[in-house]
Amino acid sequence: MDSFSTLIRTASHEQHVEAETSTFMSDLLGGRLGVDAYARYTEQLWFVYEALEAGAGRLAADPVAGPFVRPELLRLASLERDLAHLRGAGWRAGLTALPATEAYAARVRECAEEWPAGYVAHHYTRYLGDLSGGQIIRDKAERTWGFARKGDGVRFYVFEEIPNPAAFKREYRELLDGIRADDLEKQRVVAECKRAFALNTAVFRALGEEFPLSA
Repeated sequence: MDSFSTLIRTASHEQHVEAETSTFMSDLLGGRLGVDAYARYTEQLWFVYEALEAGAGRLAADPVAGPFVRPELLRLASLERDLAHLRGAGWRAGLTALPATEAYAARVRECAEEWPAGYVAHHYTRYLGDLSGGQIIRDKAERTWGFARKGDGVRFYVFEEIPNPAAFKREYRELLDGIRADDLEKQRVVAECKRAFALNTAVFRALGEEFPLSA
């Protein structure tokens, strides 16, 4: 019998690949889009992490979600520094969410308020993804748009308080394996992971429509 963390990883593999290979992301990482597209993407991330982290404090004591709420993962402050660098001091005034982003953030908020195990699904897909694939984005962004290495503009991808990401991910997977949920609830969490990837892919699709490459 596979461990729960393996189950989650394999069940969402297809969606994971789809999100990573979205046209927008390929164009962005391929250097075919300007820094404006990167800034717009960063703005969308702000809404998702605001929803994730607004619920974190309340869930810290929850028996299911609590163990996953780790201060060293929090990204909102880093995102805000990046946005100030990308958009200037008045970045909040121009901040707008795409409808796809609104739907994503709303679902995260709903899980945070009503279904802690569902919140874990979103927590896993975001933070573990950022800790892994995010490093590729950081590297490309630094090289493409000349951000200082691990500096303003890419701080979102820099987990300063996690010196050993591999060990941290191993620990996180152990937490997943020990999650307080029966088999039926675990199936629902796996389904929510798939939903999280689909919501994320929808944001990429919307960004792709906003930043089409000229034919």
